[in-house]
Amino acid sequence: MNIRSWQSVSLASIVITGIGVCARAQAPSAAPTAVYAVAYVEVLPGSAAAAKSALRAYRDATRKDDGAVALELFERADREGHLAVIETWRDQAAFDAHAKTAQTIRLRDALEPLRVSGYDQRPYKPLAVGPRREGGASALHVLTHVDTVPGPQSDGPGLLRRLAEASRTEQNNARFDVLQHAMRANHFTIVETWAGQAALEAHAGAAHTKQYRDSLQAIAGGPLDERIYVAVE
Repeated sequence: MNIRSWQSVSLASIVITGIGVCARAQAPSAAPTAVYAVAYVEVLPGSAAAAKSALRAYRDATRKDDGAVALELFERADREGHLAVIETWRDQAAFDAHAKTAQTIRLRDALEPLRVSGYDQRPYKPLAVGPRREGGASALHVLTHVDTVPGPQSDGPGLLRRLAEASRTEQNNARFDVLQHAMRANHFTIVETWAGQAALEAHAGAAHTKQYRDSLQAIAGGPLDERIYVAVE
């Protein structure tokens, strides 16, 4: 499967199950100048363990880098060996310096004989990033890419900000972040966290979600793409 051939499902989100409904916790501190990198890579199921081991080593080494804010690893719940990485950096200079580090080179070298797709990393900036709750050991995560058609009547950023604000008021929402592509301003990745499958289904049926989908349909550049993951600890 080509990593760019994304399946169309329902809503852009990261879903986490097994989390208690608790008070909001602060997300890792990220300034408005923060840089995000969202990457996807696929390996054959038989190579998944080796790929995850390489990613864990990369994560543990990267967390010590100056300017590193967060690094999250995921594997698709229904496709072993389909992996995703979300990195958060203090600023562009920190991210650029990291790209030249030994652990970055080691990761690419380790994945090279295992991969069935390239390491598809895309640069983002924060559009609507808010506080989050802690996830549990049984968390499920979903990432969705959204494209909108550019034009004077196409306010994709405004539409996504309104969705984020409304969704964060839902009782069982734990995270709702919207990232905007750093070079293609009409491309977005939405990251959501919910208390479980029932909470996600309730969100899908909420009035503000329906309004968002109806409004998006008129300006969408392609179908919504939703992928469900588990965390790689």
